[in-house]
Amino acid sequence: MVKPTDAALSEETPSFLAPRRKQLFLGRRAIVASTISTVLIIGGLIAAFYLAPGGANVRHFFFNPHEMWQSFVGDPKHSLSSIGLGLLINIKVFLIAEVFILIFALALAWIRMSKSPVLLPFRILATIYSDVFRGIPVLLVFLLIGFGVPGLKVAFISNQSQEVYGCVALILTYTAYVSEVLRAGIHSVPNGQLLAARSLGLTNSTTMRRVILPQAVRTVVPPLLNDFISLQKDTALLSVLGVVEAVQAGTIYQDFNFNSSGLVVASLLFLAMTIPLTRFTDGLIARDRNRRLASS
Repeated sequence: MVKPTDAALSEETPSFLAPRRKQLFLGRRAIVASTISTVLIIGGLIAAFYLAPGGANVRHFFFNPHEMWQSFVGDPKHSLSSIGLGLLINIKVFLIAEVFILIFALALAWIRMSKSPVLLPFRILATIYSDVFRGIPVLLVFLLIGFGVPGLKVAFISNQSQEVYGCVALILTYTAYVSEVLRAGIHSVPNGQLLAARSLGLTNSTTMRRVILPQAVRTVVPPLLNDFISLQKDTALLSVLGVVEAVQAGTIYQDFNFNSSGLVVASLLFLAMTIPLTRFTDGLIARDRNRRLASS
């Protein structure tokens, strides 16, 4: 016979540190304890920052409010680009790359999963592509595309801006990663779903579009969002090609004023972009876990 207390405990998220009866703080005491520990830790870090022998120098060269604001708005008189406007380039490249990555990754996953003998050469090429671009560091892809393609001297292809080449480098790299995520999600759909669709007379394309993909997408959304968080950060690599985005604008400001506060501003702006998406991803993971526990 199951006791009511046991049933209630079975519905709660298990503690990975200790059994519930051995936990030191419960209820209101847990809130008080967490608040005190948070204040002590953050207060200790701030105190160490201010009391360190070189704390004043670090605050001047990295956290100077005037320099931070000046680097954010820029200074056209001295040809200093605005970090805030440079971030718009990062956002634009991220959004464009994300659309193409999803399209190409789905096509690549479908090719690798196909069984048609006619598509065998494409499956081999897709496998080689996935292995190569998952193995080469993103920075090297930027350098190879950004400086190699213009050297081909091919009309139209070699006459694009460095911003375009950087976007292409991101698409090539992340398509390989995202295609594997999509392929794993499609493989996670039970085979019974496919058999049921066939018994209803659905074609392969209709089965993929209406049965397989909707279920696969729910599974792969959290890892996909994690890949796109990394994509957001990697747009900073546009700076190696000379594109004046947020990081490059902060570097220019540092070289001109011998102050690194602009780099801190760029870091804070990237955090402002990535943290909301990170928390959204955590929420999706928690909701998916609760849904699976409720259905089991």
